[in-house]
Amino acid sequence: MLMALAMLALPWVGVAYVNELERVLLEGQERALMGTARAVATALHDRPQLLVAVPARDDALRREAELELQRIAASEGRLPEADDARPLARESDLAARAAQAEIAAILRGLQRAESRIWVVNRRYQVLALEGSLRRAQPPAGEERGPALAAWRGFAGWLIQRPSEDFAESMPDDVLATGRYIAAALQGTPATRSRLTPDGRAVVMSAAHPVWNRDEVAGAVVVEETTNPVASLRSEALERLLMLTLGAFGGAALLLIAYATWLSHRIRRLRDEAEHAIDARGRLARLVAGSDAGDEIGDLSRSFSAMLAKLAQHHAYLESMAGRLSHELRTPIAVVRSSLENLKLAVSADESRTYVERAEAGLSRLNTILQRMTEATRLEQGLRTEERERYDLAALVRGCVEGYRLAYAATPVLLELPGRALEVMGSADLGAQLLDKLVENAVEFSPPGEPVRVVLQERGEHALLSVENKGPLLPAAMHGRLFESMVSVRNAPAGGAPHLGLGLYVARLIAEFHGGSIEAADLDARDGVAVRVRIPLAR
Repeated sequence: MLMALAMLALPWVGVAYVNELERVLLEGQERALMGTARAVATALHDRPQLLVAVPARDDALRREAELELQRIAASEGRLPEADDARPLARESDLAARAAQAEIAAILRGLQRAESRIWVVNRRYQVLALEGSLRRAQPPAGEERGPALAAWRGFAGWLIQRPSEDFAESMPDDVLATGRYIAAALQGTPATRSRLTPDGRAVVMSAAHPVWNRDEVAGAVVVEETTNPVASLRSEALERLLMLTLGAFGGAALLLIAYATWLSHRIRRLRDEAEHAIDARGRLARLVAGSDAGDEIGDLSRSFSAMLAKLAQHHAYLESMAGRLSHELRTPIAVVRSSLENLKLAVSADESRTYVERAEAGLSRLNTILQRMTEATRLEQGLRTEERERYDLAALVRGCVEGYRLAYAATPVLLELPGRALEVMGSADLGAQLLDKLVENAVEFSPPGEPVRVVLQERGEHALLSVENKGPLLPAAMHGRLFESMVSVRNAPAGGAPHLGLGLYVARLIAEFHGGSIEAADLDARDGVAVRVRIPLAR
């Protein structure tokens, strides 16, 4: 609905355009009236005998106009002197009728159906007054059916149509306030707009002087209401209203239908999300990703991907619990069986054997707890660890020298760049990261095969790679290798426990340095490389 309401700016522009068009039409109407007055005045130029004749038509409207003109002119001292006026009595009735008939013929030839033309001489006598300001009413059959009549009634509440039921008589102040006739009798064409006495219509007037050689012999006044222009404006506004309502209704229906469709899809997505997890917290059903290319489809696919990751994490938690249970079960069983056998032992040597076995089981339990505590403390300590600038190349060089002494049976090869590579982080954590990677590579490397440590500069990053020959990565472990409690080792019974925390710790340290870590098979498909990408210090 708000979007549909925003479309109201379009009819506002339309109304402004109609108002501007009305102004232009009124200016054109004013010029047309002046042109009509000029044409009548041109027909009366240099014909003084026509402007001194007694008018044959003597109705109330003409007399009212004449008396008002003479009264206003007399009050202002504009009536000509008696010696300037031509005596009307010397004109014969026949000449008067001929002159009046000629003026009437001129007016009838130039007037329009809805205009009124009158001629005034210098003595402010109205010699002729022809025409009417009212337009002809449309025929009764013009209204086409009840629907159009109902629409006209509805539109009439908002748009006022011009009325032809107005007072056509001369008000007292028509000429008193209309200086345009006096200006025309002084030789200057002029125009004026006024309201009818009842205020229901606007009358536009134009006055033009009639010349007798170099003197003004009279004036021609042409009047017309602005109802034709107002009718065009009302019809244009009615059509604009009809189109606006139609466009608004159509746009509202389309927008409501579209919003309903979107709401239905959102509700369906909500229902699927509510049923995706059962009462026990298990992922019972995943939301099927939509194939739609819009934002709702993207949200559906993102939600499906999120639930899939939650399902993987849930499976990881279940497997971690099983793996931890398996790791703890063996040393506990060793301790329990040793204690039970210790109760039944009869000799000191036999008792010593069972005690040693129990101590080994306790040591294994202690190792498991230490490694879990180490990962937990590291994850918590990274939040408060301060970063410093250090040379990663020098750190790697010093660590590899220690590895060569610690892993004498496994050659450790080193490749370093020709200059220092400074990064932001912690040198101790960087050494711990390299320890985990080299330890992991040595354990998976066959006897006698070297482990390669390579440090390179790649653009704005330092790339640290630890490569070893040996088994390839299992396909199922490519996305889970750096998670906690995930391991691909098959440790022999009684050996050192492997909880899968080494690479998890390496990932935490790499992320602390603002970098990333990944593992991939070598291009020759004969080993694995773990690569750490760390941004260089600026």
